[in-house]
Amino acid sequence: MNIIRSLTEKSWLVVDDVCADDPTLEDKIAEAAPPTGLRVYFAVATVLFVLVGAAYLMRMGMGASVVDWRPTPKPWLLWLNSIFLILSSVLFQRARIVVRRGQMDQVSSMLLGAGLFAFAFLFGQITVWRQFAAEGYYLASNPANAFFYLITTLHGLHLLGGLVAWGRTTVRVLGGSEAVEVSRSVDLCAIYWHFLLVVWLAFFYLLLTT
Repeated sequence: MNIIRSLTEKSWLVVDDVCADDPTLEDKIAEAAPPTGLRVYFAVATVLFVLVGAAYLMRMGMGASVVDWRPTPKPWLLWLNSIFLILSSVLFQRARIVVRRGQMDQVSSMLLGAGLFAFAFLFGQITVWRQFAAEGYYLASNPANAFFYLITTLHGLHLLGGLVAWGRTTVRVLGGSEAVEVSRSVDLCAIYWHFLLVVWLAFFYLLLTT
């Protein structure tokens, strides 16, 4: 009878009954949803970036045998861009700490600084692309060039997506939201930025050593 009942009962009504028994359950589910979604995103994005990195190494090995692989230059601006992204991640971590202390004036400063360095990183990457184009390192002229543009574009798009979340969080902080209202958003932004920093440093190392 229990089996028949479990097959015929309406699951959404069961959830409603459980929520009625525990009024805080719905809030707990809503609170757990963003971190869970971010973990799923990290898993998917990690697979994507690993596949791109593996394809880069495989194509480089093939190019060495047919002499069509010419490594891209490593301009000093890539180092500066890396510093910008590191500073952005550091400021996000600082915002993550001070928001837990309720120091909202410092949170706004940290978030604005983190966003400024993030935009500086993107501007620097675009400047590198323009330098490459001016020197004849076009997308289709060499497989190494194509991978460089692919890697930096994918990473840049993920960073732009993060800036959307940063913008919403910063607006809420500047609008006078309490620490408890934005703590989770600041926390998730910081974790996201740390992830993008690790991805960029891994690719930057790959580009420098190949």
